[in-house]
Amino acid sequence: MTERLIPRQYTACALVDAYWESLRRGAALPHRGDIDPRGIEDALNHAFILESLGAGHARIRIAGLHLNETMGMEVRGMPIAALFSPAAREGFGRVIRRVLNGPAKISLTLKGADRPTTSNARMLLLPLCDDQGVVNRILGTFETKGTSGPAPQRFEIVSLTKTELTLPQTAGRNDSSKRPAHDSPPHRADSGYPSYLRLVKSDD
Repeated sequence: MTERLIPRQYTACALVDAYWESLRRGAALPHRGDIDPRGIEDALNHAFILESLGAGHARIRIAGLHLNETMGMEVRGMPIAALFSPAAREGFGRVIRRVLNGPAKISLTLKGADRPTTSNARMLLLPLCDDQGVVNRILGTFETKGTSGPAPQRFEIVSLTKTELTLPQTAGRNDSSKRPAHDSPPHRADSGYPSYLRLVKSDD
């Protein structure tokens, strides 16, 4: 699964994906409290944890050094959408909703939106539960390759790979009872993403 979801050159993404999978209780999702930095020590610079704010918005609660360097500032507390160009943010909001509401694990292929840059990147988004079993946190990894321009750098989404996750019936979700009223319901795969994205599904 890891090799199919993430190209081998993105080692931090592969490490975090394998760690997250190791924490799953059968079909259940890991809890936020299960995450031990020692378990992803070799990928910590590239890892982050997001908190859902509803309506496809999420803020950075914890971030490794690589995100700070990419943005040229301390990113803790910032919306993760700040990493993306304005044109890409609506589509990224749909991705966040799909991770939480599916739930699903999603790997994004990114490219630098600013010039001069030839930077490509990979972002992995993995859903987490809180203590009540509600899916409202995301364990993520952000890894770049190539020549980067001056900070802050911003990115556009090239494609995504999505793996739907089946949860036990008792598991909580970030559903309409937990979301603000203006948040939209989960989107279908054929209409929930902007038309310029190439969606690749994989089986869990």
